[in-house]
Formats: sequence, structure tokens, C-alpha cells
Amino acid sequence: MLIRGDTGQITAERAATALRELAPDPEAYRAAYPGAGEERLYELVHSDWMFRMPSVWLAETHQRHGRTHLYELTWPAPGMGGDVLGACHGLGLPLTFGNLTAGAAGLLIGQEPPPAAAELSARVRAAWIAFATTGDPGWPVYEPQNRHTWVIDTEPSITAYPEETSRELWAGHAFAPLTLRARS
Repeated sequence: MLIRGDTGQITAERAATALRELAPDPEAYRAAYPGAGEERLYELVHSDWMFRMPSVWLAETHQRHGRTHLYELTWPAPGMGGDVLGACHGLGLPLTFGNLTAGAAGLLIGQEPPPAAAELSARVRAAWIAFATTGDPGWPVYEPQNRHTWVIDTEPSITAYPEETSRELWAGHAFAPLTLRARS
């Protein structure tokens, strides 16, 4: 929302449109998140539709055929004064590659990364190196009965899938093909 200048600009109409166009059941969505305001609902449905549900569906499908590990990055990006970006798309890249200041990383993490960024980056890199060399990133496999997920935050943890409410809302939903068009 920040990049498009939408922060603080989500009206009830825009939230209703997003829920109508993206959510499997807009009213069930509102009922499942009763304390969520319009901006939070808008953010939730976009995040679920674009990132979270495709990821969890891929994990659920892949686990039928092989070892599957799921993670969710929840560490809020400290860039731009903090409390602006949250755990935004693209934040995993500087953490994975240890590049915490150059290019977009400087915007996401800040020109002077906090010590927590370097510590978290070391944990993330260690997990991916372990996965690449042994097939085991250091947390249990994702299976339908336990849904183990590595939650990457200041204090990483392993828990059942943390977005269970959304997962249940989207269960059985068939995603329609995307119609892509060039902007004029």
C-alpha cells in the first residue's frame, strides 16, 4: 500500500471492492476478522490472495510428493522509521543474502541496520545453507496434521501455520486465472 501511496487512504468502498473481487466470501472474511478496520481487511485480503494462500497451497500440494518446509516472515522492516512497511514483500531477499544496506535493502532495513537485522539474517542464511546442503533447514516438515511453519521474526519460532483463519476461509477456493494487461 505504501508504494502506491494508499497508506491511510483505504475507504470502506475500496475495502469492499477488494473483498468482493478477491475474497472467497466477503462476509465470512469480515466475520472472521471482527476487529479489523477497512485498511486491515484490505491488506489481509491482498496478502492472502497474492502471497499467503498460494504459498500454503503449494506447500500442501508439494508435501504429498516430498519433504516440504514452510516459513512466514513476520519481522517488520525497520526502514523508513519503522512501523511503515511491516513484513513486506522483498524483505526476505536482503535477509537471505546478507546484503542489509545496498539498493532496496537500504530502504527496507535502513541505512544503519539494527543489530537484530544482522542476527536474523545470519539465522536465515544458516537455514537456507542447511537446506541446500542437507535438505533440512532446521525445522520440521510441513504436513496437514501439524502444519509446522518457521515464523521468522526477532525471536523466530516454529508453530502450526499462523494464518489458520485465512487458510480455512480459502479452503476449497479455486483461484481464477489472472487477466494481465499492460498499463497505458
